[in-house]
Amino acid sequence: MNYNIIKIQTRTLSSFAASITRPHRLTYARTYPTLMVQPDGSTFTIRYPEPRKIIKLPLNIWTLTEAQRKARLEQRKPKKKVVIEDDLEDSFDSSNYLKYLKKK
Repeated sequence: MNYNIIKIQTRTLSSFAASITRPHRLTYARTYPTLMVQPDGSTFTIRYPEPRKIIKLPLNIWTLTEAQRKARLEQRKPKKKVVIEDDLEDSFDSSNYLKYLKKK
């Protein structure tokens, strides 16, 4: 009799497995090292599926003081455009400067 013996390799999983060895997967999704910035300014590197250089997490505006919250909301508003009026009152006369030109 010929029996097919199937050997199954078992692994013991723990919280240390991912930090010591590689991720054990049959197919590996391409991930890119990305810098993650938290609202308090601290940074750390993560693996992200899209090629990005930096990801900045949003700030919870309700954790700020009232003055800081008003300043942040003012920064979000669109800037007012400065209108420059062309007011040309020119009294330049080029004939006054003909005496300074020399003929060759």
